[in-house]
Amino acid sequence: MKQEEPLNKLSTDQQKVLKSISPYRIILPIALGLAGVVYMFWRNFDPAEFQRIQWTSHVYFWIGMGILTVLIRDTAYAYRLRALTNQELSWWKCFEIVVIWEFSSAVSPSALGGSAVAFFILSQEKLSVARTVTIVTYTIVLDALFMLCTLPFLFATFGYVVLRPDAGTFADVAEWGYLAMGLYLFMIVYTSIFAYGVFIGPQKMKRLLGWLTNNRLLGRFHEGALKLGEDLVISARGLREQGWRVHLKAIVGTLLAWVFRFLLISCLVIAFNPNMPLNLHFQAELYARLQTMFFVIMFSPTPGGAGFIEVAFNGFLTDYVLSNTHATVISAIWRLMSYYLYLTAGAIVVPNWIREVFRSKSGS
Repeated sequence: MKQEEPLNKLSTDQQKVLKSISPYRIILPIALGLAGVVYMFWRNFDPAEFQRIQWTSHVYFWIGMGILTVLIRDTAYAYRLRALTNQELSWWKCFEIVVIWEFSSAVSPSALGGSAVAFFILSQEKLSVARTVTIVTYTIVLDALFMLCTLPFLFATFGYVVLRPDAGTFADVAEWGYLAMGLYLFMIVYTSIFAYGVFIGPQKMKRLLGWLTNNRLLGRFHEGALKLGEDLVISARGLREQGWRVHLKAIVGTLLAWVFRFLLISCLVIAFNPNMPLNLHFQAELYARLQTMFFVIMFSPTPGGAGFIEVAFNGFLTDYVLSNTHATVISAIWRLMSYYLYLTAGAIVVPNWIREVFRSKSGS
């Protein structure tokens, strides 16, 4: 009964969040992901091409490098979290939270992410409400700003090739181009809300959000808008109290985490294409394509982008892989290392974390 009592004390929203990270929720994303893999193998797999793949030391070395990028990425996220909590959480605890955060993103639609779960997790770690709100809001802003600032630079450097091989004009990438532009404008809008509210005028943004939703059309969002406005005010106050070193560490952690997220795929592409040039310009162009691909699929309506990513992967990298079969193999290994890894780790870590939290609440 001791474990049930704290559960009953949670609010309805908290109980919903807790259910959202239930290990049982891995069933749907696994099914969707497997469906995508099966479709790719059915459409693109050629047994003769697969037999030509030589599993040499070159392949294993670059797969090992891919594993290293995963470790660096998670360490960067933990470093950012530890900096924003002013070292109140241990390294182990930060890694545990990163795994749960990634797990929640893997079992939720990509467009939603794991922010609500992150708020719940941090609130259970004896951090103040103000500190928790500040951390979650700031990480949202940093992650979005990374995309908004780097994508124009990549496009200016490499042109339309970031969307499609051999693309020279907008007409060559019309469908993906319009989609990317629409998603980019959408990200600008909601990032501007957060950034203005956090860095410039939190009280003004709070009043604006309340005014915009105080009508019949948007009335059902009014309460949530007021809550967001209040969170922005709290976050702005919390960030002003932080020294510049904390902000620098958070920015460095964000840059490393995102860059190594994409370098994982680069390592796998190099592994199965031994003739690929390793010069800086070629690899930077590959990186640009990978980041653009991830930007498009991060708004997928399926949990973790499962099913959608597996299918989109082949179209984005046709000029970097030796065959469709190679692309299928690379995609499968990539998803094992970046998606199913967190589904498995989360299914192990989440129940233990829940038991620890409820045990501490029962003993308090």
